[in-house]
Amino acid sequence: MIAALRAEWTKTRTTGGGAWLLAGAVAVTVALSAGIAAATHVSAHSGQEDPTKVALGGIYLGQAVVAVFAVLTISEEYGTGMIRVSLAAVPRRLVLLAAKAATTTALALAAGVLAVTGCLLVGRLMLPGAGLDPAHGCPLISLGDGPTLRAAIGSVCYLVLIGLLALGVATVVRDTAPAIAVVMGVLYLPPLLAQAFADPLRRQIEQIAPMTAGLAVQATVTAHSEPIGPWAGLGVLTAWAATSLLLAALLLRRRDA
Repeated sequence: MIAALRAEWTKTRTTGGGAWLLAGAVAVTVALSAGIAAATHVSAHSGQEDPTKVALGGIYLGQAVVAVFAVLTISEEYGTGMIRVSLAAVPRRLVLLAAKAATTTALALAAGVLAVTGCLLVGRLMLPGAGLDPAHGCPLISLGDGPTLRAAIGSVCYLVLIGLLALGVATVVRDTAPAIAVVMGVLYLPPLLAQAFADPLRRQIEQIAPMTAGLAVQATVTAHSEPIGPWAGLGVLTAWAATSLLLAALLLRRRDA
């Protein structure tokens, strides 16, 4: 396992594309959060503003870049035929998949910490000027606040789980473009489809959809209005990622390279 981890780290470090994608994920996430903060304006307290959730809004787009990184972790090897070399070097296929999952987790975790920290810093600096301040009944963003700390940690975990979900899908599909399409469809289509239905069906769809369920962990002030509880929602996303990896493991063992 240690040798497999070293090999995966060497691949990621030497190809260069992965590092640029993760840097792009951080930049896109923070930039979108800054754009959302700049476009936000609250003139009076309505009791529905959630500064932390607004500040973390960039994750809606940043997760897509993390997913692409995770897909390329294995799909590029299938595309170039290097997967045969990897499997020759690491004949135990589950060890290879576990090493890729561990590497994806570590790198997505690092990118997630940077992205979430940047988003919260942007929110702390910009949102008071938009009216989301104590004068309008909204607390300043602070990691000393329990719900905000939970939203921050949960958002980092969310990005890690998105990476693992994408890795599993890519292992099953084995082709870059279709794998990315499947992951994006799984993430972004259910929330759109849910809008075509009325409650309680819409709420039920949002409770089982990986993105809407997982991002419920970001809510602090408005947690009561989310379709599912914060940690329960992250649990739903965990189940999606675990199912994806389990299916990937089964097919990786049964299929030829």
